[in-house]
Amino acid sequence: MGFKEQINQDRIPRHIAIIMDGNGRWAKRQGLARMFGHKQGVETVHRITEAADELGIQYLTLYAFSTENWKRPAMEVNAIMQLLDRFIKDAKEDNDKNKIRYVFLGDKSGLAPILADKCTELERLTENNSSLLNIALNYGGRAELVYACRKLAERGGEITEADVSAALYTGHCGDPDLIVRTAGEYRLSNFLLWQSAYAELYFTDTLWPDFSETDLSAAVMEFSRRKRRYGGV
Repeated sequence: MGFKEQINQDRIPRHIAIIMDGNGRWAKRQGLARMFGHKQGVETVHRITEAADELGIQYLTLYAFSTENWKRPAMEVNAIMQLLDRFIKDAKEDNDKNKIRYVFLGDKSGLAPILADKCTELERLTENNSSLLNIALNYGGRAELVYACRKLAERGGEITEADVSAALYTGHCGDPDLIVRTAGEYRLSNFLLWQSAYAELYFTDTLWPDFSETDLSAAVMEFSRRKRRYGGV
């Protein structure tokens, strides 16, 4: 019996967020430049998006590029942006088949204007599609909280926790039930800081390019075994 058959179907996480880590290390192990790891990582995105849909996951959020990633060498950043441009082009071409709704979480103004426009165009094209894929791009959890605070300050009045949640980039889908991090790192790295308050955390040594449908199923199965108490008993 495979992992998928062992999962309690009544305890499937509604929303999974993944910190995709290990592209560079994967490339180094292959004796390749880091950009080849990022290219392979994009292929994994396609596989895992499809696998999540097959498992019944409603919302998938992927941490693609943080506000801190601009510190990386210019050649690597440019290669990542070129891969993103290609990803958007492919998503548009496959829209009729995949029916994925794409939402970019983060500050688009930090991107090259033409790339920011392409992100917005893809969001508009797919806004009525059924399954949701959030891509955290030029994203930082602290910056997101500042964004939400400014938005609420402009509105004025009393502010509740529900107001803050609604003002965040993830206001359209809510908090993740499960956060997965690959490549053997044990931290959130400024990812979904508010939203992760009661998320279950799952860490794996598997590098993102090697992360498979079986790995995703293992994470979901582990989630299904846990009891979420939200501070209760």
